[in-house]
Amino acid sequence: MASQDPTTTKEKLLSVAIEVFVEKGYRDATLAEICRRAGANGAAVNYHFGSKETLYQEAWRCAFAASVQAHPQDGGVPGDSPATERLRGQIRALIKRIADDSSRDFFISQMELANPTGLLAEVMRSQLIPLREKTLALMRELLGPQASEQQVMFCEMSVISMCFHPMLMRRLHQKTPQVALPSALEDLDAFIEHVMQFSLAGIAAIKSGLPPCQDVNDRGACDADC
Repeated sequence: MASQDPTTTKEKLLSVAIEVFVEKGYRDATLAEICRRAGANGAAVNYHFGSKETLYQEAWRCAFAASVQAHPQDGGVPGDSPATERLRGQIRALIKRIADDSSRDFFISQMELANPTGLLAEVMRSQLIPLREKTLALMRELLGPQASEQQVMFCEMSVISMCFHPMLMRRLHQKTPQVALPSALEDLDAFIEHVMQFSLAGIAAIKSGLPPCQDVNDRGACDADC
């Protein structure tokens, strides 16, 4: 009988582990069940990943990569588009990603929040920081050089929070349909446009309270693109 391809075994273990961690969380998931579902030897996890902890981290990383690949952060908006359109792309991508039932990383994250292990802190940080830096850079561009780093961060957090909380509530409703859900959250496109308008209004309000830009050229225009 031919032995199973090690690469195929590792990928199958990872795929099954994602599903088991989504269903049961880290503590209630067992390596025996993961190996059984994957049709692998009981020692396969230790051979390919070294430990249950590492498998958990790699499972989240794999699920996150698949989620971002399905919903790229730019939302399909070209990098040379106006900043407002790039913001719309980011908002659309984030909301669609959270709302997508196949985005398993969010399910694992929810299980981790409900019953924290601390095992995902570093791997989540390493994957999320690059995405956040792009959003922060976009906020700096929209607010202009007169904005403080605190104002940039507050605006970024406000926009992300508007995307996250309602969509997480929507996913909770899908698991527990007896919980009342605002009908507006069923219309994702309308909600995306609302978040976009609310975000731009908030950014404009913050920007209007900033001191005048000092980088003015001979024509009276701002070289810093304020």
